[in-house]
Amino acid sequence: MNSSPNPSQRESIILRVLWMLVFLVVWQLAELLLAGLVLVQLIYRLIYGAPSASLMNFGDSLSQFLAQIGRFGSFHSDQKPWPFADWPAPREPEGEAAHSVPPAPHPVRDEEPKL
Repeated sequence: MNSSPNPSQRESIILRVLWMLVFLVVWQLAELLLAGLVLVQLIYRLIYGAPSASLMNFGDSLSQFLAQIGRFGSFHSDQKPWPFADWPAPREPEGEAAHSVPPAPHPVRDEEPKL
């Protein structure tokens, strides 16, 4: 029995390999971005005593994006990662509570302008 792939299957796998190479480059860039984010978050934590909520959320989304690339590259999923799918939503933090900044007080305004 000959189980060689037909031309459409061969074209499909070639296209997938090309996408995998593109996402390999994206993986490397996202990995550098995540490393920078970790460093900035550490510095933020040392200065303010708690991590930044916005950095926590972006870091979680970015790590989920890297996981999507890994699943696509390992043939676990046929769904291509962002920008072909939605950007992953951050999950609820499981570690330390984020640093909260109280809202700035609004100045009291007079009803009539002073002359």
